Amino acid sequence: MVGESEEVLVQRSRSGDPRAFGEIAERYQGVLYNLALRMTGHAEDARDVVQTTFTKAYRALGTYDPKRKFFSWIYRIAFHECINLLRRGKRTEPLEWEPPSHERSPEDRMAALEIEQLLQEALLRLSEEHRQVIVLRHFMDLSYAEIGDVLKVEEKTVKSRLFDARRRLRTQLKQRGVEQ
Repeated sequence: MVGESEEVLVQRSRSGDPRAFGEIAERYQGVLYNLALRMTGHAEDARDVVQTTFTKAYRALGTYDPKRKFFSWIYRIAFHECINLLRRGKRTEPLEWEPPSHERSPEDRMAALEIEQLLQEALLRLSEEHRQVIVLRHFMDLSYAEIGDVLKVEEKTVKSRLFDARRRLRTQLKQRGVEQ
């Protein structure tokens, strides 16, 4: 049963097969965690968001429309959980995470870590609207159409928000001494 399509797994889940939803969770936990980590800036909050997302998705499977992409549906749930957490005033300090580094010297690794921290700080200073399009496009690698589907906005709106978000992020980074 490994490698079954989303449609089959969702149908099996709706029919009461908990293993099918477990496979869905395995497929999406990494990408949802990455979204939550970039949006909240804190690993513990990201884990909470992912757990809540899967709980809500499981309970709401009956409302999922199979004509739409399951990924966009569950991603939207996770995204809204991130926004809810941020609005409740939870932590928004920068990530305490060191990305895997393939640079050669300790100085290069330290410089990369500093840039990553400055980037996360700058992301957290953006509005939710701007942060979400940056994360979805540049960290989650979604297309404009997929971002529009997740956010329920037109593609031209995505492009406009992304243009403005990039400009604001560039300004934030320049203020912190990071040049392109």
